[in-house]
Formats: sequence, structure tokens, C-alpha cells
Amino acid sequence: MSAYGSLLKTPGVGRVIAAQLTARFPFGMLSLAYLLHVEHIFHSYGAAGLVLATTSIGQALAGPLTSRWMGSWGMRPVLVLTSIVAFASMAVIAFVLMPLWAYVVIGFVGGLAVPPVQPAVRTIYPKMVTAKQLTPLFSLDASAQELIWVAGPVITTFAATQIGTVQAIVIAMVFLLIGGTWFIASPELGRVRIPRSKRAFGVVLRRPAVVVATLTGLLLIGACAAVEASVTSVFGEGSPNAGIVLAVFAVGSLIGGLALGHRPITRNTLWARMAIVFVGLVLAVFNPTFWWLCIALVVAGAGIAPALAVMFGSVSATVKFSDTAEAYGWMGTGQLIGAAGGSAVAGFLIDSNGPGGGLMVGAVMAAAGVVLPLAMRTWLPDLRGRDASPIPDTEPVTLPS
Repeated sequence: MSAYGSLLKTPGVGRVIAAQLTARFPFGMLSLAYLLHVEHIFHSYGAAGLVLATTSIGQALAGPLTSRWMGSWGMRPVLVLTSIVAFASMAVIAFVLMPLWAYVVIGFVGGLAVPPVQPAVRTIYPKMVTAKQLTPLFSLDASAQELIWVAGPVITTFAATQIGTVQAIVIAMVFLLIGGTWFIASPELGRVRIPRSKRAFGVVLRRPAVVVATLTGLLLIGACAAVEASVTSVFGEGSPNAGIVLAVFAVGSLIGGLALGHRPITRNTLWARMAIVFVGLVLAVFNPTFWWLCIALVVAGAGIAPALAVMFGSVSATVKFSDTAEAYGWMGTGQLIGAAGGSAVAGFLIDSNGPGGGLMVGAVMAAAGVVLPLAMRTWLPDLRGRDASPIPDTEPVTLPS
């Protein structure tokens, strides 16, 4: 824990973590808010899952592109533009009654415009701390982001069940306005300039560690999305228990991240941490009741933040600084494709087989998330005795004759 204490004493670190968490907070609320809102209108989890899926697909398509734009246009212009469009799309879904296809279209546009806060902040981090502090910082960030998933579902569920689903979306809009403004105004966004990449768009995917991290993240977040839809269906619209169980899920991740984040990263670390997620989700399948889900999901959650920290550290250590934002954008794309697939498949299986079918989707995706990094462990870096700083960009130097 002393490593985390020294990190928070570093000028600007605590403020930037808080600002980016607030800016990203709406997107910890929005999937559940959209799920409840669309299900309330159409009385179908399949319809709600379809809207969530297209929203996630939109964000997946835009993630690497908007992240790369930050190297060309600067971080602030890209963040301002995407924030405005995202805010408008949320307002339309909240206040305009439409046919299902229109919700799908607006959700897709909103997904395209999700601000690339995560790639921005993870590109800034290496310039804020020493090389030795970078791996603990990635872990602290991955753990702290679980606060989004602790408070977000609780606030969303309470607002949606006690006030209304429209109000739940409006609360997310308020967080976007406040958090986005705070993060965009951070001095660090003006001090750090992402170099324009000299490589073609998508070339960063030739890095083996980026491929493994992107695919494993797809499976991990897909499993989490399936769990979110399943837990919501277990308790229905009128109960706050879904938010409580999902908050427990996130608390498990927070605890796991803080407990394991300082440990050295080896080629076997990622699959081992994904195995924790798999075990917990298998337990959840057998008895989807309130207390058993709390126990099973705190176990599963304990592997989430630690696994994400390995992915971020592995990517950072194997790409050039000018490519880091795009690499994180591709990771985000993988995660959102997973969220789209997990929520959509789980939604239809919930309609046909009940909550157990959705939880089984999560367990299967987590199992694949163990096998993949185990089979491809030689593609991952061994960071024992190394730091996770990006590879410096070099320029030709003309020497005096």
C-alpha cells in the first residue's frame, strides 16, 4: 500500500485520477440505465440488449480512430467534440419516445461519440510518474475505476426504480457535463502532446501483446456485460437488489486490484487472474439468488482489475509512445465488442431460458479468457525487473560534420 501512497503524493496524480473517473462515471451508469429504460418501454430484454449492443459497437468502431485523432488534432478538441455529441444522444434517448430502430440508431451515434478519456489518461500517465511507479499506477487506476461500477449501478438502479428511468439517464448526463469539463480543463492535457504517429492506422495491431490484450479484454468485458444483464433480470425493475449485487461485483474487483496490483507481471499472470473470474462466474450459475450471487461475484470480481492492469502494462511496455493512444483505443474496441456480444447474447438467452442462461454466457466467455492468454503467453512481456514505460519515439539526428 505504500506504493499507492507515494503515487497519490505525486503532484497532479490524485486530481487527474479523480477527474477522469468523474468523466467516465456516466458510462458506468449508462448501460444499466439504457437497459432499464428500453426494457420499460418495449417490455423485452432482447430489445434492450440490442440497443446496448449497437451502442457498444458504435464506440468500438470509433475508439481507435478518435484516440488516433488526439495525436493529430490534440486531446482537448477531440474530447470537447465527442462530449457534445454524446451528451446530445443521451438527451434524445431519455426524452424522445421512438420506435426501436430509432433507439438503435441514436444509441449507435452516441457510442461513436463516447469521449476517449481512457486512452487519453493512460497516455498521460507515463509523463506524470517515474518508470518504477507506472505499473502500480496502472493497477491503482484499474482498481479506482471500479468505484464507477460500485456507485454507478446503485445510483442508476435507485433512480430508475424509485424515480424513473428518464431521471437515471439525466443523472448520467450531469456527470458527463461536470466530469468532462473537469478533465478537459486539467493542465496535464495541455502539457502532454501525443506525437503524430508515423505508422499507418491499425499497424499497432501487429504487436502481439496488443492482440492478446485486446482479445482477452473482449472476453472479460463480455462476461461482465452478460452478468450485468443477468443480474438485472433476476431481480426485475422494481428491486434495488440488482444494483447492490453489481456493486459487490465491483467491490471484489477493487479489493483484488489493490491486493495484487503491486505484484510483478509475468507471462502467466494474465491467464491466472482470468481464472479467478471464471471460478466466480461458474459458482454464480448454480444458484442465482441474492446472497449466493454476492458471494460468487465478489470472487469473480477479484480477478477483473488485476487482469486489466496486466493488459494495460503489457501494452504500454511493448508499443511506442506515439502509438499508445491508438493501442488503448483498440483495447477499448475489443472490450466494447465483448460488451455488445455479451449483452446481446445474454439478453436473448434470458428471454428464452431465464437468468441462468445469461450467467452461463458470462462463464463461457471467462473460460475462453483463461485459455487465450494461456495459449499465447509467449506473446506477452515478462516485466519482472522492468518498467512498463512505452518505447520512446526516436527521430533522425543530423550530426555536425
